[in-house]
This record gives sequence, C-alpha cells and structure tokens, in this order.
Amino acid sequence: MKTTAHPDARLALTTKGETTTVDLYSPEGLAMVSDLWLKLSAEFKVMYEPTWMGVRIIQLPHDIVQVQELIWRLQPDVIVETGVAHGGSLIFSASLLELMGKGHVIGIDVEIRAHNRANIEAHPMKKRITLIEGSSVAAETVAQVKALTRDAKTVLVLLDSNHSAAHVAEEIKLYGPLVTDGSYLVVMDGAQGHVSDIPRGKAEWVQDNPLTAIRQFLATNPGFVMDPHYTRLHVTSNPEGYLRKLTSEEIAARGRAAAE
Repeated sequence: MKTTAHPDARLALTTKGETTTVDLYSPEGLAMVSDLWLKLSAEFKVMYEPTWMGVRIIQLPHDIVQVQELIWRLQPDVIVETGVAHGGSLIFSASLLELMGKGHVIGIDVEIRAHNRANIEAHPMKKRITLIEGSSVAAETVAQVKALTRDAKTVLVLLDSNHSAAHVAEEIKLYGPLVTDGSYLVVMDGAQGHVSDIPRGKAEWVQDNPLTAIRQFLATNPGFVMDPHYTRLHVTSNPEGYLRKLTSEEIAARGRAAAE
C-alpha cells in the first residue's frame, strides 16, 4: 500500500462517533500520528522485534537511540536496571560501557529464566554484567545493589520491571536515592496508560501505570525534574520518564530564587 499525502493533506480520526481532523503537516498532525504509531506498535508488539548484539531488547527503536544518547553523555560507572527479560537491554548498556572502557551493569529480576541466563552468561558483554535474581523491592536485593554502587561516581538507574503504579512507586523510593547528582532515574513504559484503549489493552492501565507513579513522585520530590530532551522524537514508551537528579548547587539556587 502506497499512501499519497500532498502538502494540503488532512487526517481524520473517528472514535465512538466523534471525528477529530487535523492538518497532516502540522504539530497537531505530528502528535496524532505519533500517538497512533505508539498504539499500533503496542498492539502489534513492534518493540519485540529489535535485537542488540543478537539478544532481544524489547524496546522501541526511538527509545533505544535516546537511552544510548543518555548513557554516552553521562559516562556512568554503574547502570542499575530492574527487569531483565531476555537480557537485550543489559547487553545494550554493557556494550556502550565496553566502548567507554569502564563500568558495569546490574540486572535485577524476580525470575531470570534458565535459557535467558545462559544466553547472557555466554555473551561477550557478560564481563560487564552482574545478575541479581530476586524481587527488585526486596530488602536483600536493595542491599546488594547498594553495596555494588557504593563507590561509584556516577550511577544511572533504569526501572523496567513490574509496571503497576504501586510497584514502580516503591522502586522509585528505593532506587532514587542511589542516583548520583546530575544523573538520571529513567522510569520506562509510562505509555502503558496511553495504550489502554487498544484491542489488547486493559482498562485498569488508565491509572495503574508507571506514569502515575512518576507524577506522584515529582509532586513531592523537588530534587528531581523531568527532562523532555530524551522524549523529543515523539514516539516513546517512556513519556515523562527521564528524571534528572538536581545537583546540590542547583537545589541551593532554587532555594535562593524562591526566597527572593
């Protein structure tokens, strides 16, 4: 199928008898197409297609590129990732650290399946990966991660395990303090709420999603701010998910500004 779309093209989307029409080549058109592509990607599981160095990563291509930008800019000593699945994200992070010549990745999952563990342990990037099997919110798991990050100058945290609002809120509470000043806490799959209306979606996703936990956290934690730079490609599973930890100097400056 070839679609012709001249400069005057318009988009019309009809849902439950109501039609929204926008100019295709407009900010509104870009927003509509991006939102629809996210829904179609979720419905047809497009994020399951990419692999990194032979291992399935389960991320949209736009998000892979954006996380790469962040890792390369931060040059972290340790990357903490909750949620292992096939291990592609761990391999991805480890490969970037390998290019930098430093650092390691900590991968946490309540269950690391035998075949996935075998693939990760046989991979050339395993030398930069530490696997922890256990609940990401269990005290013993958090204690292990704290010990492994104690001497790190820069720590980046990526949360991508159970996507319920309650679980993500608990992960943010436990792992947020591990993020070093100027680094990031990345909360993935906040778009779960945006795709609740697709055929395979679930009604409870409207509220029970990572974005709910993100907004609750930011409302009561002024030490973190949402950075829109890493969602500028429009199609993302991680809306509002890049949370930068302010430095002590930034916090002090904000305090002075508020007092004036």
